[in-house]
Amino acid sequence: MTSVRLGQEVLGESGKERLEALRSAPVTVLQIGEGNFLRGFVDLMLYESRKKGIYTGSVAVVQPRPGGKPKIEALAEQDGLYTVVVRGLEAGKPVERKEVVEIFGRVFDPYSNWETFLDIAKGPELRVVVSNTTEAGIAYRPEALVDGQPAVSYPGKLTQLLYARYLAFDGDKTRGLYIFPCELLERNGDALKECVLHYCKDWDLPEAFVQWVLEHNRFLNSLVDRIVTGYPDEAQAEAWFKEWGYRDPMLTTAEPYHLWVIEGEPELENVLPLVRSGLNVHWVEELKPYQQRKVRILNGAHTLMALVGLVHGLKEVRETMEHPEWGALVKRTIGQEIIPSLPYDKQELESYAEEVAGRFLNPFIRHRLSDIAMNSLSKFKTRLLPSIAFYYENDLPDGLLHGLAGLLRYYKIASGEDGFEGHDLNGERYIVKDDAVLLETIAEVWAAAEGQHQPLQETLRKLLALEQLWGVDLNASAPGLAEAAANLIAQWEETDHEQRS
Repeated sequence: MTSVRLGQEVLGESGKERLEALRSAPVTVLQIGEGNFLRGFVDLMLYESRKKGIYTGSVAVVQPRPGGKPKIEALAEQDGLYTVVVRGLEAGKPVERKEVVEIFGRVFDPYSNWETFLDIAKGPELRVVVSNTTEAGIAYRPEALVDGQPAVSYPGKLTQLLYARYLAFDGDKTRGLYIFPCELLERNGDALKECVLHYCKDWDLPEAFVQWVLEHNRFLNSLVDRIVTGYPDEAQAEAWFKEWGYRDPMLTTAEPYHLWVIEGEPELENVLPLVRSGLNVHWVEELKPYQQRKVRILNGAHTLMALVGLVHGLKEVRETMEHPEWGALVKRTIGQEIIPSLPYDKQELESYAEEVAGRFLNPFIRHRLSDIAMNSLSKFKTRLLPSIAFYYENDLPDGLLHGLAGLLRYYKIASGEDGFEGHDLNGERYIVKDDAVLLETIAEVWAAAEGQHQPLQETLRKLLALEQLWGVDLNASAPGLAEAAANLIAQWEETDHEQRS
C-alpha cells in the first residue's frame, strides 16, 4: 500500500516546471465551488485546452460555504492537483482514461483569506466567474453587508466581488466579467443576476454600480451535462493507488459524455476557448429546448430513482436501473409521462431518453443515490414538479406519483446527532442533506404528527401546503395528491413488512 500522496513531487521535474508556469500564469477564471462536478467538468475542459496551448491562464478556486474548507485544504495540500478517471462506453466500446489535472493556480478558503479573494476580484486579467453551488446556492436570502467579511450566500459574495472590482477600476466598462453559473436551474444566469440586484438594493449600493453590473457584465444562461460520480469505492481506489504509486483523496470519476450549452454568441469562444479545443461545447441563441430536455428527462429521472430507490434500500443508479420493478418504473415514467409533457419533437426526445438510459447503465461508474439525493427539495422543484404540473387537471400518473411519494417518505426526518436523519423501509438510517431551515420545518411537521398520532394523509397534506417547498400550495393545485401519496407509501410499507415477515 503506497503512502505517497499526490503533489508536485509525483509529477517529476517536468511536472514541477509546468506547475511553476501555471502558478505564474494570470488568474483569468475564478471558480466558486470545489466539488466533484466542476473538477470533472469545467476544470477538466480547461485543462484539455491548456494542454493544447489554447487556454493560457489559470484558475483560482474557492469553496462557496464554510463547510467546504476541509476539501479546499486537502486540494491545497496536493498543490492544487487531483486525478480524474473517465470511464464508460464510446461507440459501444469500453474506455478508461486517467488525467492528473493541472489547472488551479490558486486554492484557498475565502472565509479566512477574504482579502486574497478581493485581490483576485481586482485582478486586471480576471475575465470569468464559474460556479456550481447546487440549485439551492442561487437563492436570495436577506443578510447584512459587513465590512471585511464575506457574505454567507454565493450571490452575496458575487455582489461583493463585483463591487470591489467596480471600485478598483473606477467603473471602467471594459472590466466587467463573464459569469457562467453551472447550477441546474432554468435560466441560471438570469436567476443569479436577479439575486445580485436584490443585494445591491438591500445594501444601498450606488446606482452607478448597478448600471455597471447591468451594462458591462454578462450573466450567461448555460446547461451542463455530465455524470460525475466522485470518489470510487475503496477497493477500486486502492487498486488504482497501487498501480499509480500515489494516493489521491481528491480522486473523482466521470463518464466520457459531456455537453455544455451556453446561451451566447460564438465570439465568446474568445473568452472561454473550448470549442477550438475539440470539446462538446455549443454557443446557442436559445437554450430552453436543451435545458428542458436535460433537466426534465435526465435529471428528473435521477431524482426519481434516488428518492424511490433510497426509500427501498437501494444504493446506486445502475442497481436501480437493473431492478425489475424500479428500473422499469423509471423508463416508463420518462417515456409515458415526462416526454408527453414536453413541447418538442417526440422522436428526438425518445432518442435522447434512450441515450440517457444507456448512460445510467454505464458498467464502470458507481453513481451513489445518496449523492444525487443531496438538496432534493430544490432539485425536485426544478426537475420533477414541472412535469407534475402538466397533469394538475388530471390524476397524477403512476411514475410521477412515485417520485412525489418518494420525496415525502425520504424526508420523514428528525434531528439527530449527525444532522437530520431518516430511515428507509428496512429501518436503515440515513442522513438527509439539504437547506437547514427547510429541514427544520419538515422535521417539525413530522414530530407534531407523531405526537398527535396524526393520520399519514393529514401529515402529507400539511407538507404539500408548504409553499416554501413547492412555490404553491400543492393541495390547491392538485386536490387528492396527499391521499394518493399516502396510499402509495402505506402500500410500500405493507409490502416491505410482508417481505420481512
